[in-house]
Amino acid sequence: MSLCTHGVFLDADSIQPDELDLGSLKQAVPDLTFYPHTRLEDAVERIGSAEVVICNKTPMRREVLAAASNLKLITVAATGVNNVDLTAATELGIVVCNARGYSTQSVVQVVFSMILGLMTRLSDYQGAVSFGVWQQSQQFCALDFPFSELHGKRIGIVGYGAIGRAVEQVGEAFGMESLIAERRGVTEVRENRIAFEDVLAQADVLTLHCPFTPETNDLIAEKEIALMKPSALLINAARGGVVNEAALRDALKQGRIGGAGVDVLTNEPPTDGNPLLDPSIPNLIITPHIAWASREARQRLVDRLAE
Repeated sequence: MSLCTHGVFLDADSIQPDELDLGSLKQAVPDLTFYPHTRLEDAVERIGSAEVVICNKTPMRREVLAAASNLKLITVAATGVNNVDLTAATELGIVVCNARGYSTQSVVQVVFSMILGLMTRLSDYQGAVSFGVWQQSQQFCALDFPFSELHGKRIGIVGYGAIGRAVEQVGEAFGMESLIAERRGVTEVRENRIAFEDVLAQADVLTLHCPFTPETNDLIAEKEIALMKPSALLINAARGGVVNEAALRDALKQGRIGGAGVDVLTNEPPTDGNPLLDPSIPNLIITPHIAWASREARQRLVDRLAE
């Protein structure tokens, strides 16, 4: 980032700044005001005469951008830029930048935490110990929940960017075979890719790392889940709208899929009516959009914002 005099970070609490070294960011923008979070109706006033806006999920709509007469640069503290009206920004001569590659290791760690937790039935065994099942066992172990190894399993990867490639590497370290999915609906399958529907049918674990676009909206819905193995695991650390949440809920409740790990939901924070918040759903791990957010990843993010 070239030196600019005045900037605002509209939703700084999204990166928990008190835990991080902000020196590089403050050097790049000496007069930088931090707001914990910003409502849409407060955005115009807070931006004021700023030349730089840093935001994560605060919507940057046309009316906000049009009122920001000095604004030259929007730096999104994330990879996705779907919260910014890019058309309006271009028309108004505002440059929009995002941060790439900062969270790869963090996301992969959370993805495999979910895969391992589900495949090894960790929550079931922890619950069994908590409720005294092991203590009442007639032998030294309590094998109430059969589990499988990752070795020899197939991991289907949808979205083959930096995170998808890193998932492939870790999967191979566990002895898994990687199936790299071609985009849905294309007629020609590229070299080293496998048709989307074939990946669904063959994968023991299906993990999603694609952006949210009109083409990936409801990418995994009832029809796609029906193609998957009943024992398969689905991991979504991409965007909530990539998976139809009602279809996933029904499949888990009816035993048509082995389990799911979800780090993202369609609306965040979610409302009580979200289909996946039903506590009776079995074999489901939900985390509150934290896969990107190890302390190290957030520090890398700050340093890249400064650049």
